[in-house]
Amino acid sequence: MDVKIEPTWKERLQPEFDKPYFKELTDFVRKEYANATVYPPGRFIFNAFNLCPFDQVKVVIIGQDPYHEPGQAHGLCFSVNDGVAFPPSLRNIFKEISDDLGRPCPVSGDLSGWARQGVLLLNATLTVRAGQAGSHQGKGWEEFTDAVIRELNDGRDGLVFILWGGYAKRKGAIIDRNRHLVLSSAHPSPLSAYNGFFGNHHFSRTNAWLVSHGKTPIDW
Repeated sequence: MDVKIEPTWKERLQPEFDKPYFKELTDFVRKEYANATVYPPGRFIFNAFNLCPFDQVKVVIIGQDPYHEPGQAHGLCFSVNDGVAFPPSLRNIFKEISDDLGRPCPVSGDLSGWARQGVLLLNATLTVRAGQAGSHQGKGWEEFTDAVIRELNDGRDGLVFILWGGYAKRKGAIIDRNRHLVLSSAHPSPLSAYNGFFGNHHFSRTNAWLVSHGKTPIDW
C-alpha cells in the first residue's frame, strides 16, 4: 500500500503498510471519515511522523487517543492548534515545565516546535470519532504504533522514551532500557497529576541525557 508519509518513515514502515491488518484499518478509517466527523483532519493523521523524520528522533512521548473535541487534534499527542484552550493535561504539562526549568509556562499549545526538534509526539491510536473517546481503539492502530516503537527501539540508540500513565507504560514495555532512557510517571491528567507527575523533572532529565550523549537539548 502506498501511504503518504515522510520518506524515512515510509522506508521503515512499508512492511506494516503491506500487511492485511493495515488494509483493514485503512478501509475502516476511510469509511469513518466518509460517514462521521473524525479527528484529526485527514491530512494530519501522520503529522507526528512528517514533522519528525526517523533519523532525527531524539525523544518519544507516548499518548493514547487524539483529542475528540472540535479544533483540537492535529496529529501530535497532547498538542492543540493555536487559539484553542489548553486541555487540562496540557496545562499540567506546561506547569511541570515551568516548575522543572524555572521559566514561564509556554504560551502556545501547538507542540509542532518540539516535533521539529526531534520529539516524536506519538498517540497509540491516530484517529477518533468526534466526541467519542476511544472510538477507534482496537481497529489496528495499536499494532501499527507498536511497530513504530519497535523500529525506534531496534534501529536507534540513546533515545529518551517518556511514558506517562499506565497505558503508556504498558505500550513501552518492549523498550530496551540498556540502550535507551525510559522516564515514567503518573499521567498529567488532573485525576493523577498529583500522584507523581508533578515533580517528575522529565524535561530537565531528558535534556541532561541528550547533552551527555552529545545531542542538542530540547527547547521546551
